[in-house]
Amino acid sequence: MAWTDDRVDLLKKLWSEGLSASQIAGRLGEVTRNAVIGKVHRLGLSGRATTSRMKSHRPRARISSAKRQTRARVQQMGNPAVRALYQPDAEPFVPAADELVIPLKERKTIQTLTESSCKWPIGDPQLPDFHFCGKSRVTGLPYCEHHARRAFQPPQARRRSERTAPQPATAIAVQPVAGTPESADA
Repeated sequence: MAWTDDRVDLLKKLWSEGLSASQIAGRLGEVTRNAVIGKVHRLGLSGRATTSRMKSHRPRARISSAKRQTRARVQQMGNPAVRALYQPDAEPFVPAADELVIPLKERKTIQTLTESSCKWPIGDPQLPDFHFCGKSRVTGLPYCEHHARRAFQPPQARRRSERTAPQPATAIAVQPVAGTPESADA
């Protein structure tokens, strides 16, 4: 399809009336929307007349400054795992439960871990004293009994509406490892 003078004049007229490229392509026939857009750009047409649809647009709601500040504060907080790297004045992370004390001879590095070793990380990976627990792991879990209890805690009862009763939390059974003080009690 060639752009004849008549078709170009019709294109200019329809464009100035504010029709969309799709509408112009439909009226011209045998031409695509993209062909109309390309021809408009090559002709340098601009200053389209506004249509009633263009005039009736709704202005976007402005975000209040309080919401903007809250959003900025959340973005500043960032990932808590790496926050200390970027905020040296932030308080260091302190684990909630007591950590096992692993003797130096029993500590494992990533290179010395075996299939039967507990893979619980201890310390800061950026410090030289970082190590893994290394004790015998519970069958089917990557951790020893102590760390399995920390990692796999029973789900907490969720808040429910007054219409339904709360479901009881179920505990994960961890079998004691032979040779530990807990297995002697059983």
